[in-house]
This record gives sequence, structure tokens and C-alpha cells, in this order.
Amino acid sequence: MSLKEKVAEFMTREFPQTNVVVEEVGNRSAKVRQPIGEEHLRPGGTVSGPVLMAVADVAMYAAILGEIGLVALAVTTNFTINFLRKPSATCDILGECRLMKVGKRLVVGEVLLYSEGDLEPVAHAVGTYSIPPVR
Repeated sequence: MSLKEKVAEFMTREFPQTNVVVEEVGNRSAKVRQPIGEEHLRPGGTVSGPVLMAVADVAMYAAILGEIGLVALAVTTNFTINFLRKPSATCDILGECRLMKVGKRLVVGEVLLYSEGDLEPVAHAVGTYSIPPVR
């Protein structure tokens, strides 16, 4: 089983509430996809902020799992997102994460979010995860 398949299976098992699709994992990075439907839109016909934040968080978590292994108790300790432009209400949201620092206790990464087919990002997020000590 590939690393991507292991991370995707882990996410499905441990976080059944998400339907973000893990597409790539490895080399301190991950790519994910959120299929967009009516349930993801807010008034005004745009993808809601909480959906974008969730996609960014899942992308970062997938990249981290690819580096440290399948650790369920790695948790977000800081998360900042900048909404840059209105995402398409008819296109999937793509998240591309790059980890900037992988330490023993903390991991810092950034995520760019795109509406599929658009080269300009709709949001940029930076986050920090706390890694539980090895026992």
C-alpha cells in the first residue's frame, strides 16, 4: 500500500466526518480535493470559510502524517487563513500543503487553496501542529 493510500485510509477511519480526498502525500507535502456541492456554499453563492479552513487543515494534517507516521493525536495549535478571492461555487477546492519546519514537537506548514482550473489561489493558510511525544 502506498503512503498516499495509507494516509487516505487512516483519514477515512479516524475522521469519517470529512469528505476531503487525499490525492498526494510525500516529500513534506500533500495535495487534497474537496468536491463542492450546495451544502458547501454560503449565502451569496460562494464556498464558505469553514469549508476552506477544513480543506487547509486536512491538507496540512495529511502532509504531517506523511512525515511522522499515522499519529491520531497530532493536533492543530495555531491556524491563520487569508481569504484572497471568491472561490468558484461550481469547482472543487484544491489544497496544496508544503511543510516549512518539521521538528520533534512542532510542525509548521502553509497551504494554498485553489478553485480547480484557476491558477490564482483563493486562500492562503499557515498552521502549526503539536506532535505528541513518542512513548
